[in-house]
Amino acid sequence: MKAIAIDAYGPADLLTPRELPTPPVGPDTVLVRVRAAGVNPVDWKVREGHLAVAFPSHFPLVPGWDAAGVVEAVGPAVAGFAVGDEVIGYVRRDDVQHGTYAELVPAPERCLADKPVRASWPEAAGLPLAGLTAYQALQLARTGAGDTVLVHGASGGVGHLAVQVARALGADRVIGTASEANHDFVRSLGAEPVAYGDGLRDRVRAVAPDGVDVVLDLFGGDALDISAELITRPARMMSTADPEHVTRLGGTYVFVKPSAADLAVLAGLVDAGRLTVHVARTLPLAEAAEAHRLVEAGHVRGKVVLTV
Repeated sequence: MKAIAIDAYGPADLLTPRELPTPPVGPDTVLVRVRAAGVNPVDWKVREGHLAVAFPSHFPLVPGWDAAGVVEAVGPAVAGFAVGDEVIGYVRRDDVQHGTYAELVPAPERCLADKPVRASWPEAAGLPLAGLTAYQALQLARTGAGDTVLVHGASGGVGHLAVQVARALGADRVIGTASEANHDFVRSLGAEPVAYGDGLRDRVRAVAPDGVDVVLDLFGGDALDISAELITRPARMMSTADPEHVTRLGGTYVFVKPSAADLAVLAGLVDAGRLTVHVARTLPLAEAAEAHRLVEAGHVRGKVVLTV
């Protein structure tokens, strides 16, 4: 199969196209022919070796945890999928080697759900990791009716989905931090934009004098300190970026987990017209290095996706 792989940790230039053997299909594994693969910040962190302690890695290493594609084969213990089914997956295994930047990926059944009918292949591939992160964090915060939610980084991959998920969960208001250039985009998602940077605390107070009920932080650092002064109950402050800091402030660190049930909820929101994945850029698989550079720069509106 064609794939993108690295033979050592390092810069984006190490991502090279090559031919690799078809990956193994275990008893509870679904072999998916990938049509599109989402690119996430965790991908370049894996590439640079930052997750090597948490996730043992094996070379050649194919990056990527997001995929949308068609079932090619199933293991003998798989009951929920059949050859030809269109699926999406957050394909995170206990080690890192057989990722989604490839024509074929072996996915544990627990990582997959049916592809939303209304989504294109790139949109579907951009949904799993970012959508699950937003949904699981907001569920953990018990987001619901009457809540005012503050999302830091509301125009990014996780943030733009979090705004929409918060509204779908019943939040009355969503406030989203973003650069001035992205304010119209944030408004189109259903949030009230505020500029990040110096003076953020006062700008949020100006639109929410009584503070906020839920915070989803995607940056850490000063954003958490400011959030702690704005939130009514620190236990409802969630961070994907800074585990020690958010815990010290009374909040919770969130690391996304594979969940077929949660993926199915997100796919249902897409098909109901309540959740849209904004794909900022699609690139062919061979340009994975450029995709990593775009995501690593940190200024993408929505998602970057590789087409296979």
